[in-house]
Amino acid sequence: MNLYDAHCHLQDSWLTPHRGRVFADLAAAGVQAVVVNGSSESDWPEVAALAAARPIVRPSYGLHPWDVGNRTSDWQARLVACLDAEPRAFVGEIGLDRWILDRAKPDDPRLAGQRRAPLSEQSDVFRWQLELAVSRGLPASVHCLDAHGALHDLLRAARRPAPGFLLHAYNGSAELVPAFAKLGAYFSFNGAFLDPRKERLRAVYAAVPLDRLLVETDAPAMRLPAPREEFPPLPTPEGELANHPANLRAAYRGLAEWRGLEPVALAQQVEENFHRLFG
Repeated sequence: MNLYDAHCHLQDSWLTPHRGRVFADLAAAGVQAVVVNGSSESDWPEVAALAAARPIVRPSYGLHPWDVGNRTSDWQARLVACLDAEPRAFVGEIGLDRWILDRAKPDDPRLAGQRRAPLSEQSDVFRWQLELAVSRGLPASVHCLDAHGALHDLLRAARRPAPGFLLHAYNGSAELVPAFAKLGAYFSFNGAFLDPRKERLRAVYAAVPLDRLLVETDAPAMRLPAPREEFPPLPTPEGELANHPANLRAAYRGLAEWRGLEPVALAQQVEENFHRLFG
């Protein structure tokens, strides 16, 4: 099977000690392309370097909502320069996140040192980046947590990229799927959704049209349930365990079960969808 990871972060420092092994395992698993998303000004150069060194990498650059509050005064020019330097690049990861405002713990280490921008500020930054994608005819990879209604309203009122846009690890309602699809959305399934505690998402991904389905790892984050992992987690310098990107194959198999499809048939459909969105 030819496999495609629609959203990951292979530039992450958690994977640095394992980089050679990771790319060897991706090749062995049949992975043909991975969209590697930069999410802050600090990691855009790392994404560019990885894309230059590894042909399998399709780079994407954007300002994640968690990083909006710490952006520099010249972030827009720096983002444009990244896209100018790499003709294969996309826009992302961009989006809206109400979770960091309403539900994240004050001492969450993932948000250490971050000013948590209000949703209005996130929306302004998102709109600018979305228009950048529109002006260049590029797809955009979109993050959304606890803000799907606001995201839908914003997208409906804005110009949208001609190729479409990806709702990465979509965990909104099944009822909103047709509305987002009408606006041009694709929906990427993450293997972490196979956790029995996320059973409600089975109905969500049953509602996604087959021609709008993609698959992702979001590696090194969002691990699969341990019984589903084909590749063991990777130890990090911080003492954490990172999701091995080659577990993409297990995510495909889990989604095939949910949709009642043969894995090969699903892989063929996802390949068509990936090329339709990302070229």
